[in-house]
Amino acid sequence: MGHPPRIPVLLGLDQSIIYFVTFCVDGRRHVLDNDDAFAAFREATINLEWDVIAAVLMPDHIHALAGPHDRDKPVSQLSAAIKRRMRKQLNAAWTWQPGCFDRLLRREESAQEKWEYIRENPVRAGLVAHWPDWPYRIGFAL
Repeated sequence: MGHPPRIPVLLGLDQSIIYFVTFCVDGRRHVLDNDDAFAAFREATINLEWDVIAAVLMPDHIHALAGPHDRDKPVSQLSAAIKRRMRKQLNAAWTWQPGCFDRLLRREESAQEKWEYIRENPVRAGLVAHWPDWPYRIGFAL
């Protein structure tokens, strides 16, 4: 069964296009909370046609805020490129769940609010007491 067509970006040309994206390891295996996976993620985000603004790697999933260089670029291109590059660099025996969850941020939502949500994931999961203690994150320093 095919996917329904994407809704076109209907935001004003003066507004930045930023997506909140989540993608998960198949079977929710804990394979991402380590230095090698974090290095592979950082490497995978180089030379994309996207700017990864902020991200947090959890043991079994990744949350990211990212914006395309071309506002009509499909978000599936971002997740597919990162997934492919990470698996290749890690020579991974595990796989990703198909697709990703994505949300186009609108005027009433801000990247800062989403960052505050995703940065707290390690705290809510009981992995650290304070979010700055989680080493597998990039982006906003606030």
